[in-house]
Amino acid sequence: MRECDILIIGAGIAGTSAAYHLVAKHKKIIILERESQPGYHSTGRSAAVYTENYGPRLMRVMSVVSGPFLRDPPKGHTEVPLMHPRAAMFIARPDQVATLEGAVKELQELSKTLHPITVKEAYAQCPALKPGYVAAAAYDGGTMDMDVNAIHQGYIRGCRKGGAEIVCDAEVTGLTRKNGKWHATTAKAGAFAAPVVVNAAGAWADVLGTMTGARGIGLQPKRRTVIVFDAPAGVDIQPWPIVADIDEKFYFKPEAGRILASPADETPVPPQDIQPEDEDKALIAERVEACSTLKVGRIQRSWAGLRSFVKDKHPVVGFAPDAEGFFWLAGQGGYGIQTSFAMGMTAASLLTGGGVPDAVKALKVSEADLGPARLW
Repeated sequence: MRECDILIIGAGIAGTSAAYHLVAKHKKIIILERESQPGYHSTGRSAAVYTENYGPRLMRVMSVVSGPFLRDPPKGHTEVPLMHPRAAMFIARPDQVATLEGAVKELQELSKTLHPITVKEAYAQCPALKPGYVAAAAYDGGTMDMDVNAIHQGYIRGCRKGGAEIVCDAEVTGLTRKNGKWHATTAKAGAFAAPVVVNAAGAWADVLGTMTGARGIGLQPKRRTVIVFDAPAGVDIQPWPIVADIDEKFYFKPEAGRILASPADETPVPPQDIQPEDEDKALIAERVEACSTLKVGRIQRSWAGLRSFVKDKHPVVGFAPDAEGFFWLAGQGGYGIQTSFAMGMTAASLLTGGGVPDAVKALKVSEADLGPARLW
């Protein structure tokens, strides 16, 4: 039986970013990972975009607070930049103009990087857009491409430097509380005990929660599909922004000389090692070709990832009221990488009795907004 102060279950971006902040508070941490390497599922399959202008308000708050760290990490945290400039452009058909105007007004509350541009400017930003398709557009110059591996490895390096240990091939098969501690059994890695367990199990978070007898949070994993296809011959696509439908029906962007695209699908599925479906790959080809002159020929690569949500699409960060010492860190949807610094900091502060960090609280986010009790 191996013991620690806090046992984290899941070595994806949620678990490792929390550990990164917890080791600074001199806590002995062990992280259990069911796979043979950290970040195999959602973390390793992210489309890797940072923007302050995407998602529910609470997620945008976490992105805003995470921004300074991701743009300028502390010395020694990483050997490469964590992000690179990549603007974004939201586009609207004639029937979507009011939606775009309302979105811009709402998003500008937290971020000033998004502003309307003319239709002519939109076509100049992405000449592949089909003539007559775009009736309105908005441009976000603050969007960035993220190096997900560098971000994740930075947290892993930092938490290991602080004394945390990551144990892989350690799927938890049982979790019981006795004598003031949680006792976790694993299929291959032995037994572990700690007074506090952090449920950072991603799409499997509700499955893990049922082991404790805690009430579930209604977590629903949803499939998101991505394809990569060849760019038009002889066209320099590198300056193009990410192009996204204002109703989030598709997006595409340059990716290493090719084009990455998604139908922004959110298909409910059980937690699993998810794979792309042919119908979703066909759907994105149809949507890209409807809005642009691009042709999706041979698909060079495709994959799918899981984005997990609760009913209000906000993260669940806080102690379970019905299971002593059991802490939820789940429901980060598709925002986990770009919110990781603030989410890890918030989790660590709540775990150690510090409440919501000042930087997050200043943007009108409370402990009640994050905790699991709001869902019941």
